[in-house]
Amino acid sequence: MEEPTRLVEEATINNMDGQQNEEERDPESNSLHQPLLKRNRTLSSSPFALVGAKVSHIESLDYEINENDLFKHDWRRRSRVQVLQYVFLKWTLAFLVGLLTGVTATLINLAIENMAGYKLRAVVNYIEDRRYLMGFAYFAGANFVLTLIAALLCVCFAPTAAGPGIPEIKAYLNGVDTPNMYGATTLFVKIIGSIAAVSASLDLGKEGPLVHIGACFASLLGQGGPDNYRLRWRWLRYFNNDRDRRDLITCGSSSGVCAAFRSPVGGVLFALEEVATWWRSALLWRTFFSTAVVVVILRAFIEYCKSGNCGLFGRGGLIMFDVSGVSVSYHVVDIIPVVVIGIIGGLLGSLYNHVLHKILRLYNLINEKGKLHKVLLALSVSLFTSICMYGLPFLAKCKPCDPSLPGSCPGTGGTGNFKQFNCPDGYYNDLATLLLTTNDDAVRNIFSINTPGEFQVMSLISYFVLYCILGLITFGIAVPSGLFLPIILMGSAYGRLLAIAMGSYTKIDPGLYAVLGAASLMAGSMRMTVSLCVIFLELTNNLLLLPITMLVLLIAKSVGDCFNLSIYEIILELKGLPFLDANPEPWMRNITAGELADVKPPVVTLCGVEKVGRIVEALKNTTYNGFPVVDEGVVPPVGLPVGATELHGLVLRTHLLLVLKKKWFLHERRRTEEWEVREKFTWIDLAERGGKIEDVLVTKDEMEMYVDLHPLTNTTPYTVVESLSVAKAMVLFRQVGLRHMLIVPKYQAAGVSPVVGILTRQDLRAHNILSVFPHLEKSKSGKKGN
Repeated sequence: MEEPTRLVEEATINNMDGQQNEEERDPESNSLHQPLLKRNRTLSSSPFALVGAKVSHIESLDYEINENDLFKHDWRRRSRVQVLQYVFLKWTLAFLVGLLTGVTATLINLAIENMAGYKLRAVVNYIEDRRYLMGFAYFAGANFVLTLIAALLCVCFAPTAAGPGIPEIKAYLNGVDTPNMYGATTLFVKIIGSIAAVSASLDLGKEGPLVHIGACFASLLGQGGPDNYRLRWRWLRYFNNDRDRRDLITCGSSSGVCAAFRSPVGGVLFALEEVATWWRSALLWRTFFSTAVVVVILRAFIEYCKSGNCGLFGRGGLIMFDVSGVSVSYHVVDIIPVVVIGIIGGLLGSLYNHVLHKILRLYNLINEKGKLHKVLLALSVSLFTSICMYGLPFLAKCKPCDPSLPGSCPGTGGTGNFKQFNCPDGYYNDLATLLLTTNDDAVRNIFSINTPGEFQVMSLISYFVLYCILGLITFGIAVPSGLFLPIILMGSAYGRLLAIAMGSYTKIDPGLYAVLGAASLMAGSMRMTVSLCVIFLELTNNLLLLPITMLVLLIAKSVGDCFNLSIYEIILELKGLPFLDANPEPWMRNITAGELADVKPPVVTLCGVEKVGRIVEALKNTTYNGFPVVDEGVVPPVGLPVGATELHGLVLRTHLLLVLKKKWFLHERRRTEEWEVREKFTWIDLAERGGKIEDVLVTKDEMEMYVDLHPLTNTTPYTVVESLSVAKAMVLFRQVGLRHMLIVPKYQAAGVSPVVGILTRQDLRAHNILSVFPHLEKSKSGKKGN
């Protein structure tokens, strides 16, 4: 039984050609003999959801171990050597995930720094020659072409490569199958598109795409490569299941964060705190191993580039704000500005989420009009960005160089804090220093220490407002994009502004204020604390910042939680992905699992030895992905020899389709022998997913034959009694990683069915329950805890 999901916008339903007939009916609302003609009021709605910019069927993943006879036989016969081989392969794949992610991250950084660096160097040369119009034409033209490349790749080849990809990874690890998110095409488009988009000076970062890239490598390695060229090696097919693939994608996401920030511990904690729903100690070790491999690759790359073999890469390309040699001192009085930074970060972060939510809804309507509108939207944002970034520095006042400041002023190379721009000799343009540079250099410039008077107030205000606007309108266009770096730059700008406002009341360096401002805005928007704290500590390389960083993050998150959800949860809601939250709503304790089963259609059950015709009928007339297997007239091992009804277990739709494809039919109703099953099926066959009933051909004579479902049935499904509260059912469903939860009756008696119903992911979502039980809306006792 499967949980369909709703569309994000009603406009999506109305404007989608060819889908009206599908959306007017509810495939979960039909019983076995009722046609799909009339929509009933049940817990289910439309079976479609937006993933990227594409409408797709959404299913859940089978994280639960399917303990059928084949699995038990394979488990018993596995030797110690095979078990060690399986463990060794897990560690090998974790190593390969880290290796590929680290190498790809270095290539992305190298390409971005050189492409953006040479572009900006040419623009600066035009400005020095006072050829301002030519400089703008070159700057805007290069950005236009790069944005066009990124947008065309995403729109035409891999729509799921647009955006950061982190919400989809979070949903996948929660148990939601996000289609086409981890394919080879998506990986290629993500890499090339990310290089082009970041090099185009758009207000986005490569950090989010790197997380998605790591997850793509993990998924492809786990399944043996792309779908069309998949390796069929027997040892590799050990991992051809959702459970092991989940672990690998967790390693990939943590490796991506490590590659973005050179933060191995922060990457592990990011996976634990933000994306992973299910965790265990063995997974902790493997993710840490993957991030260790990534950081070794990055360190080797940095050492190699020190010899000047990487073009304009130099110190750029890998964010690092090293203040290990700086004495960080603060006193009790400094707690006040630290608290203020946290409060402002929480307020601004929640406001940013609210406005971005509105803009993404607007972009949804624009993107629905077709591919051309998606490309035009991206190009319009690129042109506006070029105008602002090139024109605003002309409005800034030139500032005389301070001979006491470190570094040459004005700078002559591609990096440095002092860009001359259109200023005379001995002066520099502080706004051009922040805008006409790569993102990573901009971070280093604004985080720079011992530079209290380097940036003017109006320049910082202009920079903050501009990046707020650009961050809001850029995220959501059809290019790979990340939120980390735009939020870091916005937060660091208001951190420096607050440092100037505090003046002599505090002795904390303005560069450290910028770090705290960036941390507070990220916590206020993304609602992360532990992982962010470690990432910033690994960036700054100074443990003395730990107390005030922790305080800022806690305050910012607490303030932001008072207003709205985190940015990734908002995106999950907009994409229509049925994500299950960690905390149930308080009113869910007022309704039981049995009451949910009552408003659902009657459950469709199959016999242990079932007729082929009934199996085909059940598959054609329902969209359920799991069917309880019930045997009648079974003599219990204890008690009176009177026939009883037995709940043998749960059989999956994919396994039924496999039986029909292999035509494993019996001429008479009987139980099969163990050797008969092993002769036709292997445990690897049962791990394969896919297929449709329409693709299976069954003759009229075969319809009268029988199938023994006992060997393929999961005999240990998770069951709950019908009196269990929905709150407890939701917690169990999420923590164990279920796809189906059987409801059994509270009272056992003759004639009583051993199964009352099945709960799926969609049944436990709050808005679906409230649509069927509107009176529960009045009994809400406040927001759920965090």
